[in-house]
Amino acid sequence: MNIVYTAEALATGEGRNGRARTSDGRLDLELAIPTEMGGSGNGTNPEQLFAAGYAACFHSALQLVARQAGADVTDSAVGARVGIGPNGSGGFGLAVTLEVSLPHLDRDEALALTEKAHEVCPYSNATRGNIEVTLTVADDE
Repeated sequence: MNIVYTAEALATGEGRNGRARTSDGRLDLELAIPTEMGGSGNGTNPEQLFAAGYAACFHSALQLVARQAGADVTDSAVGARVGIGPNGSGGFGLAVTLEVSLPHLDRDEALALTEKAHEVCPYSNATRGNIEVTLTVADDE
């Protein structure tokens, strides 16, 4: 693989209760365990960051495959939900649901493009076989 960009971040403090900052300073934020996991919830958390990154990356992949197919992706959007919980082996696991909105396409075309984007997206390729990823297409009618 020919790497064209590398992101760098540092987490300090107490892990999920700490701070995360990128090397260029564009992202600098407080981290906190969510209230659902017994924390204060007074900061963002890794699952929120992962959801935002996956949604943005998948949306770019979706737009790429749609352009290649000549499909209208005006007003498109991708939402991501990232869940965390015990994996039954003493650790924790993640599960992701991606919801794609392609309001100007019929359901079959939207689903085909969503599946194609899942093959292209770097986040999808990194998680494939490691975590459960569910793809859904919003009913925009």
